[in-house]
Amino acid sequence: MRKKIKINEYICENHKNMGQELLLKEIRKKIGDKSLNDEIANILNISYDAAHRRTSLKAKFSFEEALELAKYYQISLNQFITSDQQLVVKKTSAVNTTEDLQSFFRNNLSIFENLPLSDEMTIYYSAKDIPFFYTLSDTLLSRFKIYVWMNLLNAKQVFVPFLQFSPPYFESNTQELKKKYEAQQVVELWNDRTISSILQQILFYFETGLLQKKEAGIILEELREIIEHIELKTENNPKFQLYENELMHLSNDIFFHHPQQSLFAIPTNMFGYILVNDAQTCTETRNYFEHQIKNSKSLNTSGNRDRKVFFNKMYTQIGDLKREILK
Repeated sequence: MRKKIKINEYICENHKNMGQELLLKEIRKKIGDKSLNDEIANILNISYDAAHRRTSLKAKFSFEEALELAKYYQISLNQFITSDQQLVVKKTSAVNTTEDLQSFFRNNLSIFENLPLSDEMTIYYSAKDIPFFYTLSDTLLSRFKIYVWMNLLNAKQVFVPFLQFSPPYFESNTQELKKKYEAQQVVELWNDRTISSILQQILFYFETGLLQKKEAGIILEELREIIEHIELKTENNPKFQLYENELMHLSNDIFFHHPQQSLFAIPTNMFGYILVNDAQTCTETRNYFEHQIKNSKSLNTSGNRDRKVFFNKMYTQIGDLKREILK
């Protein structure tokens, strides 16, 4: 009986150490030839001996220490959860003010910096709306988008005429973010309703008198220039793939796929995302995107006629609204 108890205690102790062993194994993968004890000591601000006791499993990481290490090395905690029905996820901060929006752009930039960007990285974007990366510029359209975002996200926002709206200077962060996105291998799924929301926003603020005729015309022309830029990329940029999907509901999901580390960003509102880096979930997400692609039309390879038909639908929508506003 006593022997059985000891065996059970041994199994229980090994089970407790399993999570710590897995965490240390993942850290070793990240640091390569660097000293594991030195790394642990520096990050946790403990002595070399204290770090050695933890790496040799003679002492356990506290919960706070394990979280600190996982955060520092961008290690998913999901692999330490035994249930397939539970996930550890990260949520972006709420955006209620222009300062929050500035933090959102900075945080997006840090996501790019923490991912293993390389030729093996592919970004998938389900474009229910025009991907916000394209509107990050020093234009009236970019300023109008920020104006709309602030009015929609902040319940206390007082509607002021667009010309009186003066957002903070975002360009240093937004230009770098746009540059990083444009440099990646990107797969976007669109349909002819992708530009509907921005057109509806322009019409709404024009009809309420908050957006003047002249500015509305300029914004629509800048929107046309973005669509022309995307059309040109579809023709000439082999790293950019555009698909027309008429069968499935697009969602603004963003999936960063890399063989070593992927990230799935699920929108909760206009600028709120749930971030998931669980390996199984990311594999399922990639499979889902690939399934959508199989049911979509490639605008890169389908020929000039199909590509022109697709983009002309958007040019027509922009032109129709411009004529309605400027009449």
